[in-house]
Amino acid sequence: MKKIKNKSKPKSKPISMEVEETELEEARSDEPQPEEGESANGEANPSDDDDEMELANFKATSSSSAPAKKRKMGIIYISNIPKHMNVTRLREILGEYGTIGRVYLQPEKLSSAKAKKNKRKRYNIHFTEGWVEFKSKRVAKQIVPLLNNKQISGRKTSQFYDSLWSMKYLPRFKWVHLTERMNYEQAVHKQRLHTEVSQARKETTFFQNNLDKSEFIKKQAKKAKKAEKALAAKSDSDA
Repeated sequence: MKKIKNKSKPKSKPISMEVEETELEEARSDEPQPEEGESANGEANPSDDDDEMELANFKATSSSSAPAKKRKMGIIYISNIPKHMNVTRLREILGEYGTIGRVYLQPEKLSSAKAKKNKRKRYNIHFTEGWVEFKSKRVAKQIVPLLNNKQISGRKTSQFYDSLWSMKYLPRFKWVHLTERMNYEQAVHKQRLHTEVSQARKETTFFQNNLDKSEFIKKQAKKAKKAEKALAAKSDSDA
C-alpha cells in the first residue's frame, strides 16, 4: 500500500483586514485636523489659556517690581552760622522753601577750660558752619541765589535780623562725602589726643624720676652729714 501524503493547502493571507485598515487611515487623513491650541471638537485648549494668563501676570508683576527712579538730593553749604542758631530753627526757616532731609552743624572748637564751663550749658553751643540736604536738587539750586547775602529774618524783634545768609550749592557732593570727612577728622582728633596723652605721660614719668633721684640724693647727703658729725664727736671724745 502506498502511503498517500496529504498535501497541506497554503494558508491564505488576511488581505481583507489590511485593506480595511488602509481605508480607515485614508478616511482619517481626509478629515480636517484641529488647529494648534484647539481640541478635536474645535474647542480652545484650557492649558493654553492658563499659559497666557500666567504670562500676563508675570509681565504685570515684573513691571510693578521695577525700582522707582530715585530723586536726586541737593546739598548746600552754609559758611557762617549766626549765634543762637541751631538745627531746629534752621529747619523751620529753610523748610518753607522745600523738604529738608539731613542737617549737620559743626560746633565751635573750644579750649578745655571753656569746654568745661559750657559743658553744663548745652544751649550756649555756637556753630561755625553747616550742611543742609534738600530732597529736591532743583530746590537746592534755586534757594542759593534767592537767599545768599540776604537777611535771615526781616523782623526787627528777631535774633537774626542783623545776620545775613552765606551759602553755596555743592555740585556733585553727596552726604557720604561729608560722613567720610567727619570720620577722618574724628580719627585725626583721636590720634592727636593719643599723642598728647602719651607725651604728657612721658613728661610726668621723667619728672617723677628726677624727683625721686633728687630725694635720694638729699637722703644720701643727710646720711653723710650725720656720719661726719658722729665721727667728729668720737674724735672729740677720744681726745
